[in-house]
Amino acid sequence: MITLAEKLAGVNSRISQAASKAGRDRGDITLIGVTKTAGREAVEAAFQNGLRDFGENRIPDAETKFSPPPYPDHAARLHLIGHLQTNKAKRAVALADLIHSVDSVKLAQVISRHAVDLGKTVPVLLEINVSGEASKHGLSPAELPECLAQVIGLPNLEWRGLMTVAPYYENPGQTRPVFAALRDLFDRYNPGLPSWRDLSMGMTNDFEIAIEEGATLIRVGRAIFS
Repeated sequence: MITLAEKLAGVNSRISQAASKAGRDRGDITLIGVTKTAGREAVEAAFQNGLRDFGENRIPDAETKFSPPPYPDHAARLHLIGHLQTNKAKRAVALADLIHSVDSVKLAQVISRHAVDLGKTVPVLLEINVSGEASKHGLSPAELPECLAQVIGLPNLEWRGLMTVAPYYENPGQTRPVFAALRDLFDRYNPGLPSWRDLSMGMTNDFEIAIEEGATLIRVGRAIFS
């Protein structure tokens, strides 16, 4: 049976190979271990084996597993990667080191208000539904420039870039146009902020393709924790 340490090492090896193939620096790519199916013990084990970024989809699960965190305080980062409702935004602001899934002006405004109240600056990404699937959240590509214009000056938010969830394909290469399109949007609507640097895209099935297309944050769960 493959251990968690071996799985994590295997994923890191694949990241390094994909970065090398793309002519990129491995240090520019952050592995986020998605803990949707993992408990606190697995999170702690992953931390002990070098993982420093963790991702959760749901606020209640994040609170159960990471409050208090199962590792030394401030020694790792928690990413909220699932759809976020406005009524849970305050809890997200209190917990998160980075929120990936800002998908409306209203949500950005609510996050900003809570960040001001808590005296915290929150790094955030805009989620884009590049593929246009009805089952996925996110702004349409056409909505991005107007949304950016409305949110970029909101207080206590640090805009880091864009995020997308690609459709699942048996052939991972079929996701390439989705990732390439997000990279194009990232470059085309770059607001010129020093913090604008991240593309969150790619999961267990397709993260190598995402790396080739410029991902800086990849979200991998099944290959580590299942």
